[in-house]
Amino acid sequence: MISQGLDAVASDCELLASLRRGEADALKTVAERHGPAIYRVAFGITRNQADAEEVLQDVLLTLARRSASFEGRSALGSWIYRIATNAALNKRRGKRSELETPLEDFLPTFGADGHRAGDRTYLLADWSQNPEEELLSGERRRVLERAIDRLPEHYRVVLVLRDVEDLSNEEVAALLAESVSSVKSRLHRARMVLREQLTQALA
Repeated sequence: MISQGLDAVASDCELLASLRRGEADALKTVAERHGPAIYRVAFGITRNQADAEEVLQDVLLTLARRSASFEGRSALGSWIYRIATNAALNKRRGKRSELETPLEDFLPTFGADGHRAGDRTYLLADWSQNPEEELLSGERRRVLERAIDRLPEHYRVVLVLRDVEDLSNEEVAALLAESVSSVKSRLHRARMVLREQLTQALA
């Protein structure tokens, strides 16, 4: 998460000062401390290992080059998340039309009587009682991965930052320069897509 204890804040301030001085080990320390989160965000958004690795390298170079421009109005971790998110979105945009499917194609549909349309077995499918490790293994995990792959980017980025990185709605809204209500709405719809894909897989 972005929220940090006093020790972490002090440590990041020292690290930032080292980056600004151009000390040789500073970038290595940034990579060790923040690299895993940068990669997770990059992969979550680009859905491609090679692209995520490129984004990680790009972000580290950006941090080295732009350390003097960091004004300290937010935590260093927040700044890094913002750079990583923007870099991953830029990497993804060239492939967006090729990979993404309109969100509505994944959501359940309902008849005029208010009942769910489609196979009746969808109504009976219940994956809510499955242990988490079962949901995240085998075919169910592949179903989730495919659904995330095809989410429009502005839904995927919210899902990744909230459910993978465990940032708060307020932190995500600040990173994306969006309202909290917009973040909540997108997150709800993205989760509905994942739920629908699991429902169809279990039906």
